[in-house]
Amino acid sequence: MTRKIIHVTLVVNDYDEAIKFYTEKLDFKLIEDTTLSESKRWVLISPNESGGFCLLLGKAANQQQASRIGAQTGGRVFLFLHTSNFWHDYYNMQRKGIKFTREPVEETYGTVAVFEDLYGNLWDLIEKKQ
Repeated sequence: MTRKIIHVTLVVNDYDEAIKFYTEKLDFKLIEDTTLSESKRWVLISPNESGGFCLLLGKAANQQQASRIGAQTGGRVFLFLHTSNFWHDYYNMQRKGIKFTREPVEETYGTVAVFEDLYGNLWDLIEKKQ
């Protein structure tokens, strides 16, 4: 039996602004954008070579969900974006206006910096040591 996590929901304020941010600023691919109802869409985005894993962009449908936008983990790093070329991605993201909240450091496991997405969720950009 094989089991794996394939999607994680990222609560967003607006589908289109989130798609634009992730595809233009982080170079993710829009995998699917299907209208489910007048107010709900099935939107999947993914970085290249993600092994099938996608973020499901879920527009907040009520005040409780809206209160979680940008704070899904209470201020901890939420997601980890692995790269095979840290410095290329770091400088490219800086050029595109991505805000880094922690500058790059060399750790025992690799090079890492923390950045914010458009809503303030924290991400690690990380290149593992070989």
